[in-house]
Amino acid sequence: MSEKILVTGGCGYIGSHVVRQLSEAGRTVVVYDNLSTGFPDALVHGEELIQGDLSDRETLDAAFQKHAFSTVLHFAASIVAPESVSLPLKYYGNNTRNTLGLLEACVQHSVARFIFSSTAAVYGFPDGGVAAEESPLSPINPYGTSKLMSEWMLRDTSAAHGMKYVALRYFNVAGADPQARMGQRTPEATHLIKVACQAALGMRESVGIYGTDYPTPDGTGIRDYIHIEDLAAAHLNALKYLETGGEPTAMNVGYGRGSSVREVLKMVKEVSGVDFKTVEAERRPGDPASLVARADKIGNLTGWKPRFDSLRTIVEDAWRWESALAAR
Repeated sequence: MSEKILVTGGCGYIGSHVVRQLSEAGRTVVVYDNLSTGFPDALVHGEELIQGDLSDRETLDAAFQKHAFSTVLHFAASIVAPESVSLPLKYYGNNTRNTLGLLEACVQHSVARFIFSSTAAVYGFPDGGVAAEESPLSPINPYGTSKLMSEWMLRDTSAAHGMKYVALRYFNVAGADPQARMGQRTPEATHLIKVACQAALGMRESVGIYGTDYPTPDGTGIRDYIHIEDLAAAHLNALKYLETGGEPTAMNVGYGRGSSVREVLKMVKEVSGVDFKTVEAERRPGDPASLVARADKIGNLTGWKPRFDSLRTIVEDAWRWESALAAR
């Protein structure tokens, strides 16, 4: 297929895995990234990179002018929920306002399809700790709100201009490319599995367990961890869904079951063979006891089927990547 796909934030953790899978599926991909948190060497198949910020309309318009993109996949965003509470305007600027500018460019240049990187944070505290697409949308921090506002802009743009879209609401993304070519690289990462792997490698003194008195089987928070490879594949399925006439929609991407903090730490210790130190601490404000996806919709609509859906596989791939990264 000669049609070109624009991927914003394609040098980041999730974006780079999607770019790699798109290229391996024979798609022509152009990446747009300001490299604030991304790495050019994550583009392992030599995809074209335009270095620019989404707020730079001149560079953005020039990219659209030159390449006549049929599809946009939008990952560029700030993603640390606790930081969004102390720096809300950064999140509304980088996430919401920049998405607005990107949508304006898409309308101006007649883009047919748009896939948006959204988040389970749009649900806030869902009833019973399980979120379906129909669950109330009530984010509890500026990060979740900034993404929900972007979803609403996308919905209304689609209705007015006919651009078809899918908003994918991710749960807890983890793991790395099984061949350890790419993975989570943000130095101050807060992802539990990465932090635990770093502790096992001696790069951190300990791992904090925030909250041991939740109403869960072992008292620690439960999350729906999804392998980055499965998450990336969901974007290719969403793209095929739109290309074959699928209607605009939002879909959860998760496994529909959760693992507790203690279960994750036990698995990292097993896989790494290192009994690193853990420190129990108070709950963090804004952390739900449990957050798990109802994720039947994406399978029903797009045929997406997870291939790496075991906690051990996620941890093994993360451990391989973190070990390779530490050895560099």
